[in-house]
Amino acid sequence: MKRLAPSLLALALLVPGLAHSHDTWILPSATVLSGEEGWITVDAAVGNDKFFFNHHPLSLKGLEITSPSGKEVAGENPFTGKLRSGFDVHLTETGTYRIALVMNGVSARWKEDGKMKRWFGSAGDYAKHVPATADALEVQQRANRIETFVTQGKPSPIAAVKEGISLTAASHPNDLFAGEKAKFVVTIDGQPAKQAEVEIVLEGNRYRDALDGISLKTNDAGEFEVTWPQAGRYWVHTESSDQKTTVPQAKGRVLSYAATLEVLPQ
Repeated sequence: MKRLAPSLLALALLVPGLAHSHDTWILPSATVLSGEEGWITVDAAVGNDKFFFNHHPLSLKGLEITSPSGKEVAGENPFTGKLRSGFDVHLTETGTYRIALVMNGVSARWKEDGKMKRWFGSAGDYAKHVPATADALEVQQRANRIETFVTQGKPSPIAAVKEGISLTAASHPNDLFAGEKAKFVVTIDGQPAKQAEVEIVLEGNRYRDALDGISLKTNDAGEFEVTWPQAGRYWVHTESSDQKTTVPQAKGRVLSYAATLEVLPQ
């Protein structure tokens, strides 16, 4: 398969059919560090297997790192290779950092000269790239969040996300242990995501005969509980769609979320 250009890669992550069967994730070198200051390296990729670099890098254009005090932090030494992207994070505050790749925008596809054309970009650039009278035009608003959490020293509360899908925890996402139950809340635009389907997969599925995923559904308060079967890194994923668009041309909105969580042994 030919390698996608960066603009097409962003589209592939957000348009159904282009990224079918591939997962997106970011992977920190550690999720819990002791002391008052430290460093981590984070990888970002699209892969056929959880946390295995075998397909494409993720664009770092939408990188958002939030410190425990709510400050924006820049990723250091960023790079994009053939199979993965990466960056370093200097943890200078005690508490929990939220590290996310956020891609919000508009996707469109239409026919031109008998061929299908596709575009993804910001709402402000839509009119510049998509003909208003395009044949067989389909437009959707997109909100995609891929994230993880890293704690330096003592864990701290995590600020809520008001746009798109988000994950919060009754127990802390960096305080998870094998055999113990954890409770999470899925929100959409800050409100509970009722009856949302959640998929959880342990790392290493490349070396298993079966995916062995955990399928759950949130209650009407957006809550779900999981008892971790063993230690390791887990991919947590959910999707949703609705009609809450802020772009007049869009017929609907599609939301996607994926988080990397680390579960420690007892």
